[in-house]
Amino acid sequence: MESLTIQAIGLMSGTSLDGLDICCTTFQKSNNQWTFKIDCSKAYSYSDELKEKLGNKAQQMSAIEFVTFHSEYGKFLGQKVNDFMKEFHVKPNIIASHGHTIFHKPEKQIMFQIGDGAAIAAETHIPTVSDFRRLDIMLGGQGAPLVPIGDRLLFGAYDYCLNLGGFSNISFESQGKRIAFDISPVNYVINHYCRQIGLEFDKDGEIARSGNIHQPLLDELNSIKFYQQPGPKSLGREWVETFIYPVLEKYNLPLKDTLRTFYEHAAYQISRIAKGGNLLITGGGAFNLFLVERIQELTACHIVIPDRQIIEYKEALIFAFLGALYWNNEPNCLASVTGAPFDNIGGMLFKMNHSR
Repeated sequence: MESLTIQAIGLMSGTSLDGLDICCTTFQKSNNQWTFKIDCSKAYSYSDELKEKLGNKAQQMSAIEFVTFHSEYGKFLGQKVNDFMKEFHVKPNIIASHGHTIFHKPEKQIMFQIGDGAAIAAETHIPTVSDFRRLDIMLGGQGAPLVPIGDRLLFGAYDYCLNLGGFSNISFESQGKRIAFDISPVNYVINHYCRQIGLEFDKDGEIARSGNIHQPLLDELNSIKFYQQPGPKSLGREWVETFIYPVLEKYNLPLKDTLRTFYEHAAYQISRIAKGGNLLITGGGAFNLFLVERIQELTACHIVIPDRQIIEYKEALIFAFLGALYWNNEPNCLASVTGAPFDNIGGMLFKMNHSR
């Protein structure tokens, strides 16, 4: 069988609103095995105005304001990709864009990833795939998580792949199937409270480390029904606003105690799932020393922290891989993790009939 080589750019904007990650990766398929090499990567921060729009304002916009912002943000993404391609002298086969999640209510078959893929393709003149979740949701799945196909095919040497981003999510093999789901909020909540005191995040977990666990709050958090539900299951900002913030705020604790208790909650929920073997941790939370310490203390797993580029860009890397799978007409969304009846090839492709 001939080997296949595809170069793809992946774009990732997470719920923690820390900016846009761009990762250009070359994928090779030989003897039915995928391998990858990250060619270049870069993070682009958001302006305060854009953070506000993506974080809160978009949900309140009129229809015309919303579709205008969808186009504008798509053009912004395309312009950043152009800057990236010029800086690193790359021109990939395909761009794969996650967009930014504005609505995620799979039980109502509603979702929206803002950032028009057509605008990205028009700006870059590179074939662009976006809107990876919609087909799965219309099939009755959660539309999430999408990363596990990459965990299986690119990071299969690890027993568990844990991402600590706005939310913690995990994937692993069980009885020949890839199992994956969101575990709990993490940075989405931590950063929300840090911003109230003028900080973007809790560096190394120092604020939480200085606090004390408030047992009634911890017990109430751990008793939330979501944690007893089996997967597939996923979390979004609406869930946090309904079930987490009201609980955290009703106790009127000092910030350091609120965070200390929340860290313990997040680490405990992870330890309930990851029970042994090698645990790969990526995402911004992998840099949070205190959070990783608490996970290590509560689980029997051997924790593996990879190099910084994979920690920071694994999700963008895997979105590039979803684009490569789309390009090769292979499933990029697993029914075993989303709850849909079928694996599917998610995404909408936009391409020109010429190249520069």
